[in-house]
Amino acid sequence: MIADEDSGILKWLSPLEPQTRHYEIRSRRVERVGDWLLQTEEYRNWVGGTSSDRLNSPVLFCSGGPGVGKTYIR
Repeated sequence: MIADEDSGILKWLSPLEPQTRHYEIRSRRVERVGDWLLQTEEYRNWVGGTSSDRLNSPVLFCSGGPGVGKTYIR
């Protein structure tokens, strides 16, 4: 259990409450948004690589400007 003082410190460090934001956004996602990403050569190469390839690059980084829909990709 987190003490009140610790809770206050955590709120000060992260006032955005990312877990709450995650659940709000998750509820607004639409089926098939971002399916285009799964068809790209970069994604297919990443997912189809060997396990040692993925150990060297375990994260597929998707960049884009604000408001382009990254948050809503399933």
